[in-house]
Amino acid sequence: MMQHVLIGIGAGAASALLSVAGAFGPPPAILLAVFAGLPIMIVAIGWSHFAALVAVAATFAGLFAMLNFTVAAMLTLTVGVPAWFLGYLALLARPGSAPGTLEWYPVGHLVLWAALVGAATVVLALASYGLDKETMFASLRENIAAAIRIRPSGAAETPDDADVSRAVDILASLMPYAAALTATLVNLLNLWLAGLIVRISGRLRRPWPDIAAMRFPRYALTLAFIAVALAFLPGIGGVFARIFAVVLIVAFGMLGLAILHTVTRGARIRGAILATTYGAVLVLGWPILIASVAGMADTVFDLRARFAARRGTPPAPHP
Repeated sequence: MMQHVLIGIGAGAASALLSVAGAFGPPPAILLAVFAGLPIMIVAIGWSHFAALVAVAATFAGLFAMLNFTVAAMLTLTVGVPAWFLGYLALLARPGSAPGTLEWYPVGHLVLWAALVGAATVVLALASYGLDKETMFASLRENIAAAIRIRPSGAAETPDDADVSRAVDILASLMPYAAALTATLVNLLNLWLAGLIVRISGRLRRPWPDIAAMRFPRYALTLAFIAVALAFLPGIGGVFARIFAVVLIVAFGMLGLAILHTVTRGARIRGAILATTYGAVLVLGWPILIASVAGMADTVFDLRARFAARRGTPPAPHP
């Protein structure tokens, strides 16, 4: 028990330092903030969720000592708590159908929760600006303007100033959705890295999952449809719903890419197909919508099982 406490304190200190360096250091140091939750996830997966809870508490204590209560609480809630929660889910298991076996929490469910947690943390951060849409976006514009040091409000505008102001408005309108997508990808990156590090250390208790075989629960599709429907609401409610809609659509896009990995196994041009697809997603962006539709169709119709039946290969088991 004492060992877990000491390990948790060390991980929390590392997480606090990474958060502070990323948030308040020079621009290149922002990359450190990406990995702020990694020490907590490593402790959760490699030791126990109790040690990770100690790490979360140590993170808050360290941030409070270096900054103030409000910032420490916000960073802990948006970095430390999600890292503990995802690490906790990664080690959830129940008795399997065969005696002495365990059925581990499905990797598809982890991806879904990483997306939902990423959206929730951004909603929480935006709510700190106020629950009025105009107030929230005004605060975002002020923060962006301060970051790029444009002319203060009320000063005479030059043509260049007007162009920058328009750019600030565009950035402020896109930032909530880009931030939620970034938070989701950071959660998944840290979860993968934590699992890999613990696996290399020999402490990983669950078998390494076949990520390409992941499946989403049926309720994920319901959540996506609800988020898209609510996205048309006016005001702050619509903004928050669009944040969840964006991350869920991208999550289903990841599922669609997993399907592509599965159905191209054994194909001679598999590398070219995957490289072209990922290149199109990264460069154009919109092909992720096609992948998302494929992921939704697989959730309803089990496309991979149908494809496997046609090829005469056993389908991946359902979670």
